Amino acid sequence: MVRFRPFSGHRPVLNDGESIDERISPPYDVISDDELRRLQSRPYNVTRITLGQVDGRYHAAREELDSWMGGDALARDDECFYLYEQVFSDGGREHVRSGLVGVLGTEPYSSGKVIPHEETFPKVKEDRLNLLRDTETHCESIFGISEGLDEELQERMAKEARPLFENVDGDGVRHRFSVLNDKSTVEAIASALEGQRILIADGHHRFEVACSYGQENPGTESKQYVLATLVASNDPGLVVWPTHRLLRCQDHLEEDFVKALRNEFEVIDCPDTDDMDYHLGQGADMGIILRSGEALALFTPEEDDPLLSLDTFIAQERILKGLLGYEQSKVEVSFEARAEVAKDRMKREDHDLAIVFKAPSIDKIWEISNAGKRMPKKSTYFFPKIWSGFVYYRMD
Repeated sequence: MVRFRPFSGHRPVLNDGESIDERISPPYDVISDDELRRLQSRPYNVTRITLGQVDGRYHAAREELDSWMGGDALARDDECFYLYEQVFSDGGREHVRSGLVGVLGTEPYSSGKVIPHEETFPKVKEDRLNLLRDTETHCESIFGISEGLDEELQERMAKEARPLFENVDGDGVRHRFSVLNDKSTVEAIASALEGQRILIADGHHRFEVACSYGQENPGTESKQYVLATLVASNDPGLVVWPTHRLLRCQDHLEEDFVKALRNEFEVIDCPDTDDMDYHLGQGADMGIILRSGEALALFTPEEDDPLLSLDTFIAQERILKGLLGYEQSKVEVSFEARAEVAKDRMKREDHDLAIVFKAPSIDKIWEISNAGKRMPKKSTYFFPKIWSGFVYYRMD
């Protein structure tokens, strides 16, 4: 039984002339150095806490956060849920994605209640664990996918939600944040989600760190939860982008690589990336952009195991490791969610080759996760990101 509960959140109290834009930020791991300097120049921005480390620890950030909570910068709500809506354009269409913000019980993946879909990078976890140890606060929400709520309950939520904040970010995404504090509605939401399983869409590292933190504090109930935003699997605004690979390869010879690809896959030569895109739309499984400017469309065999037929897994195992020697550190890989940006970087000759994928379906992600397997790191990019700073979960 999954535990998803209301909580007493701390949320911004804006000064005269201040906008919520000055308090919030994208997730900590997608902020550039220049953007971080701009955000941290604002006296109450969440990044002053989430990225406020000094020599790897967050004691000064804790003192600053305490001053916010003890002063007029943040106010504490009674137990409630929050409704977080994001309005955005993708593929020429406008979408609205609705998320329910509460606290999710930390469970080992072996329980089958909360399940991952991607592998993680272990070295980033210690920093996030220190953030929890020092601040005792979840400042950023993980992003989970639930089975959803019935139509009647959704209508009640929409009717009773009381708007708090609204903002449009630099990508044109409109963020609307509201509070849900009617007691009967709050109880109905918690009850409806009890029998469901939650798939982690974004925030695997933070969930795993929250589990470790809970294990360090077994006697404190409040520390067995993580701030979470849940979106229903059938939400019409649930958009998933692929994450493409850009490679720099030592001792890479393009002619030899293409020959090796032909021995492994069915390959169609494409004069340019437009032709590659056409073949991807006609059933090809992935595309390759070469430094010479040529492109290829690859077809891969179907497998009974859903992971073995996944494009990012095939690319990782058969191309990066098998053909390019990734395990021997001969390949440097970077990631890009926007295909047009990846193509532009190849035109600038930033990299030796790019691997372009198609967007995975939610059904495919669930299928692999339900089989107890994980997609390779950076297989998905859920757009838009869940922003931070609308609400904090203090655990002390």
